[in-house]
Amino acid sequence: MRYALFDIEVTHPMSDLPLSLEDAGIAVLVRRKGVPIGFWMQEMNGARHVPAAELARKIGAEAGEKVVAEALREELVPAPSAASLPLVTIAICTKDRPESVERLLLSLTTQAIAIPERGAGLEILIVDNAPSDERTRKLAEQRSEVRYVREPRPGLNFARNRALREARGEILAFLDDDVIADRHWSAGLASAWADNGDAAAFTGQVLPMELATEAQILFEKRGGFRRGFHRVRYGPVLAGNSLYPGGAGIFGAGANMAFRAEVLRRIGGFDEALDNPAVPGGGDLDIFYRIIRAGYALVYEPRFLVFHQHRREMEALRVQYRRSWGVGFMCYVGKSLSSDRERRVNLFRLIVWWFVHEVTTLLSHMKKRVLGKPHIPPSMVLGELWGGVVGLLGGYSRSQRRVEEVRKRFS
Repeated sequence: MRYALFDIEVTHPMSDLPLSLEDAGIAVLVRRKGVPIGFWMQEMNGARHVPAAELARKIGAEAGEKVVAEALREELVPAPSAASLPLVTIAICTKDRPESVERLLLSLTTQAIAIPERGAGLEILIVDNAPSDERTRKLAEQRSEVRYVREPRPGLNFARNRALREARGEILAFLDDDVIADRHWSAGLASAWADNGDAAAFTGQVLPMELATEAQILFEKRGGFRRGFHRVRYGPVLAGNSLYPGGAGIFGAGANMAFRAEVLRRIGGFDEALDNPAVPGGGDLDIFYRIIRAGYALVYEPRFLVFHQHRREMEALRVQYRRSWGVGFMCYVGKSLSSDRERRVNLFRLIVWWFVHEVTTLLSHMKKRVLGKPHIPPSMVLGELWGGVVGLLGGYSRSQRRVEEVRKRFS
């Protein structure tokens, strides 16, 4: 079971999309002159191709308004080049995945990489987090544009803070090692920066690299990491959202984010009690929340695009829902409850909303299962729900104690 992925440029002539016997469906990214403007998934029910006329109708329905908006923007607003950015340090925090890092580095060769000493450009920094071997170091040594450091303390946020200490760039971008950067990634960041020079943080679109397994298709059907194709600037308040900014998942994903390095340092960097081996999540949500609460703007820019390799196995996806999206999320919320007294009522409402949403989702998919309709396995939703309970009931304080032990061990 797989979905065929297509990358369609609307300014080029349309042609039929061929499908193989293994393709249960399609996933289509639509662009206009390289700018991503839409994405959809569709089951094909045994069809062996998608006629060009049907494809054109679907694009019109899914992305027609964005096509017009991009055409107007092109006429009215000159597009900045990557050269208009200050020096950007791209941090790749990794552990024992040199093949994935190499794939990401290859994707970055299409960006505007300049020698850091000359000012503007991209500096690539690999932070090897408690590695078990030397493979990543050896890979970095083969690339002249890459700087390598080792962070012995295990945990993603330990690695992110090491990157913050090492970064030379005015902008510090973080890319997970299981993504590849779109060829217009740096141009997307440059566009957001040019229009929002006062913003402290930027997040981008994250689309699937492949949809080759049931787990990957299921994850993307549930929404994946997608956040839409319109730029959004977030500030102190968000009209109509009483949970803001507590529901920090709206801002984007940690797989693809960038910050003014000086602002990150000013607010104390990343919380090392989140995004670590015991609590593998919440670190990105926490930093987004703190950026907003400190009075800074955060900008979501869909042209700032990467492709993510979703977990291929169902068991790995269950663990992600339970630990990263359940335990990690509620550890972040629990931490915010104790540290941000002004927002306690807001955060309590978020907790109630989250549990009601999870229970409603569980019951909905249990009903769909009984009726034989497509559904998310109830065990996955139940695992996420249980993870939330574990995280809320002292998960953050337990993680703080473990992190203190790690610090002592490496001091």
